[in-house]
Amino acid sequence: MLWINFLHLYQPANSDAYIIREATEKSYLRLIRALEEHPDLHFTFNISGCLFLRWKELGYHDIPKRLKKLVDNGQLEITGTAAYHALLPLINIKEVEKQIKENEKILRDNLGEDFKSRGFFFPEMAYGPEPAKLIKDMGYEWIILDEISAQGKMEKFDFKKVYQDENSDLKVVFRSREFSNSYVPKTIKEIINENKIDFAITGTDGELYGLRYEDPDAIFENVIKNKNLKTKIISEYIDGINQTETMSLLPSNWNSTEKELKNHLPYSLWYDQENKIQMKLWDLANFAYELIEKHQDDKNYTWARWHLIRGLASCTFWWASARDLRSFFGPISWNPDEIERGANELIRSSRALDAKETREDKIEAEKLYISIKHKVWNKHWSYYWKKS
Repeated sequence: MLWINFLHLYQPANSDAYIIREATEKSYLRLIRALEEHPDLHFTFNISGCLFLRWKELGYHDIPKRLKKLVDNGQLEITGTAAYHALLPLINIKEVEKQIKENEKILRDNLGEDFKSRGFFFPEMAYGPEPAKLIKDMGYEWIILDEISAQGKMEKFDFKKVYQDENSDLKVVFRSREFSNSYVPKTIKEIINENKIDFAITGTDGELYGLRYEDPDAIFENVIKNKNLKTKIISEYIDGINQTETMSLLPSNWNSTEKELKNHLPYSLWYDQENKIQMKLWDLANFAYELIEKHQDDKNYTWARWHLIRGLASCTFWWASARDLRSFFGPISWNPDEIERGANELIRSSRALDAKETREDKIEAEKLYISIKHKVWNKHWSYYWKKS
């Protein structure tokens, strides 16, 4: 059996240190060890640039060296992405380019000046036509998406094929959502034992391997020893396919439902017009972005952007969606502290500007910020008041 396994390693740039340490110790190092101990094992990783920065800050200086060795050995492939995990179809295309370029620099700083990614990961697998064209223009060759991005429906699909995006000419591979929304090593073990199929492509968060699923029976460590299992990095797999099939992709993400896409709501976990808190957050985000870009000569511009890019992370808006995602090894996506964490970064970005002419704009930003805090905590305590 051939298993193509894609793993996304990311923690928000402004996460508490203990959260990053926990994910690193329980999941990320486990994955790295598995590759080091099994020279025939091949995986593709996305590692957001901001995680490399936090690893350096927290003293994990050996991780980039170990990753580089695995890359040099051909066991590991690392894709490009946006450095701070912004949802690319929802932000200004100039900002998209800045975050991709910053991510490229971070990867070169950690993996060598000659390092170049062939593949690209849209944060949340949130495909958009305009960013896809930019990604192709920047030299990337392929992307990985959820199967729903192909047809808008969860139907029988030929995962073995390599496709080509009609819009951007990027090559595309699709993950199986059914397999990816399980504890993947357990599913792979069952497939091998039952001799069901001879191919699977999966794509998950790296935290699944230890943090979200503890795996006391070491299913992962046992399945990768199986002599009937073969693995490849995505680029190697694509290189082995001679023909591609052109396809028109749908704006979507890896949690999109058929109903959402039918109703033209491809990013509703982060942008739902019925969600007043999310809409206010986007008002503040867009206001802050335009204000800061208008004052690039401000002496505090660098610090303003430092806060802005952290506030633009998809998590700021995801935690306001209040969806129950526990069936996907996730939480209920409602956390007022995390929403406030993102909003704080956005308001600090405008506060950081020094120029006197920004005073009136700052007041407008503060009004938006106060409105968000009011709505968030009013919703939170109203809910718990009713529950009690």
